[in-house]
Amino acid sequence: MPNTQRPMTNEIQSIFNRIAPVYDQLNDWLSLGQHRIWKEMAVKWSGAKSGDTALDLCCGSGDLALRLSRRVGATGKVYGVDFSPNLLSKAKERSHWQYPQPAIAWVEADVLNLPFEDNQFDAATMGYGLRNVKDIPRSLQELYRVLKPGAKAAILDFHRPSNPQLRALQQLYLDSFVVPVASYLGLKEEYAYISPSLDRFPIGREQIELARQVGFAVATHYPIVNGMMGVLVLSKL
Repeated sequence: MPNTQRPMTNEIQSIFNRIAPVYDQLNDWLSLGQHRIWKEMAVKWSGAKSGDTALDLCCGSGDLALRLSRRVGATGKVYGVDFSPNLLSKAKERSHWQYPQPAIAWVEADVLNLPFEDNQFDAATMGYGLRNVKDIPRSLQELYRVLKPGAKAAILDFHRPSNPQLRALQQLYLDSFVVPVASYLGLKEEYAYISPSLDRFPIGREQIELARQVGFAVATHYPIVNGMMGVLVLSKL
């Protein structure tokens, strides 16, 4: 990756390293536990099945990777990738007590330069990661490269709703609940980044176009939670 991209990448990496100790707790508080439902939707839409080799990008503390592992079973294999060593450490800890024998390989790597062969994976997920990568087209291109023909990927993330009232409600939620809760835990700056990241993030139809440009033959964006969130489902033919 060019050096000009390193400062922003390092900044985001530092943010996730700092929030790692309370990442799971905050996810539960800030989503009222609903993030589990949304993640299960993404895993289902990825099409992962018994015996598959699956990939979870920006795996964080391992939620989606663990769910994928249950899907692919003892004969499958899951790779969880993140550039935050602190979050990967949390993921490894969770895998020991939450699911005793998951076939998960935890890999510290940049999603813009994946350390995998072409056509390696049967299914893939990404949860709340695409919004934070420096180069979204490059990330999608790498995802396309490592998926097998016929494989699917499901990408879950926050979005700005198109409805002005819902957009205002989302901003009120961020300002009046998310940032204060994060501030209570000493993480105000780390969570204040969410709002500007949403402003920069391509909306659903733009994500579809970006996916098609890198080669995905089928791309569909499903808005959920009144458009405040969505899942981009991709197929490589």
